[in-house]
Amino acid sequence: MSKLPPVLQNLPLPIIGSPLFIISNPKLVIAQCIAGVVGSMPALNARPASQLDEWLAEITETLAAHNAKHPERPAAPFAINQIVHKSNDRLEHDMEMCAKYKVPILITSLGAREDINQAAHSFGAVVLHDIINNKFAHKAIEKGADGLVAVAAGAGGHAGVKSPFALVQEIREWFDGPLALSGSMASGSAVLAAQAMGADFAYMGSAFIATEEARAAQEYKQAVVDSNSDDIVYSNLFTGVHGNYLAPSIRNAGLDPANLPESDPSAMNFGGDAKKAWKDIWGAGQGIGAVKKIQTTADFVAGLRREYIEARTRLLDVSAGVQA
Repeated sequence: MSKLPPVLQNLPLPIIGSPLFIISNPKLVIAQCIAGVVGSMPALNARPASQLDEWLAEITETLAAHNAKHPERPAAPFAINQIVHKSNDRLEHDMEMCAKYKVPILITSLGAREDINQAAHSFGAVVLHDIINNKFAHKAIEKGADGLVAVAAGAGGHAGVKSPFALVQEIREWFDGPLALSGSMASGSAVLAAQAMGADFAYMGSAFIATEEARAAQEYKQAVVDSNSDDIVYSNLFTGVHGNYLAPSIRNAGLDPANLPESDPSAMNFGGDAKKAWKDIWGAGQGIGAVKKIQTTADFVAGLRREYIEARTRLLDVSAGVQA
């Protein structure tokens, strides 16, 4: 059994909604948490920076009101994603806002930093750091992260190339703390599979794009519904870090998805310029073939719950048959 901090124990569903650049907002985060999964958003989605104060107030106040009204089914906790790369000139401000509202979970990306982990711990936050290989996983824990998000092949946005089987196996040889698995998670059976491999949580993002609460263009949501893994392109052109993107959006930008140039990794950019330059390039993971319609977050999560229970029942039946 993994050692989980209290904030990550007894979740209604073992799912963390991954922070979606541009798309995640308070409306989606609140809906995810009330539905029973950890909701999250990037701090950088709040623009201007002062908006983060307003958004965190909205999230914490709304969830507190829900919990007071429904003590029998409290909302799941929420998380804020911090890009800790040097290109993020808002990090200090955004961490101050997280401290002000005592954000329960921080998800850090693009560089493990001891000072950020210590700052998060000072206001009681649990830190999950996303990694793409075992080397980076070791470094994250050595620098004080509490848990890991293993970003395997097929994940939406910035993604690694490791098989989830290999990545989780290598991490679990030495780490028994919180572990979420990212990569093509879009169904309840995928959630159970992640747990069977040794992860504690499925880290699910692309499927939430096609929800009514997501701050995405209707064309983007429909593209997620209409596409499958064949429509995903892996490239580092758009931010300097390799990630997965929808081919139709790349073609709409006048580029050939099959012949994209390589970007200089030293020119990584996650600020406003990057958002403006590539706002119509749509990230998505290989699991989107499981997404069949645009629906509310509550309905989508309810479907995940049913699929998860059905998959677990099938697994128990198979296990019983093997034992017999």
